[in-house]
Amino acid sequence: MVEVRYFAAIADAVGKTSETLDLPAGATVADLRTTLATTYGPDLDPMLKVCAYLIGDELTRDATTPLTPRVDVLPPFAGG
Repeated sequence: MVEVRYFAAIADAVGKTSETLDLPAGATVADLRTTLATTYGPDLDPMLKVCAYLIGDELTRDATTPLTPRVDVLPPFAGG
């Protein structure tokens, strides 16, 4: 089980700020992206590709990174 927290535009796109997903042990960022695109539709995939994923203390876009029990999905932010 992985707790996935969504922020900003990705939270708007999925319609929630968090959920728990049943992913297998050893699942990666790529597995998470596939699961989310399957659940919420392929139109979400382009957004997921530009998101950063906070896994433990590491912010990554590497699709091969193994997941931890909590993952934050962070779209690009703009501001000033």
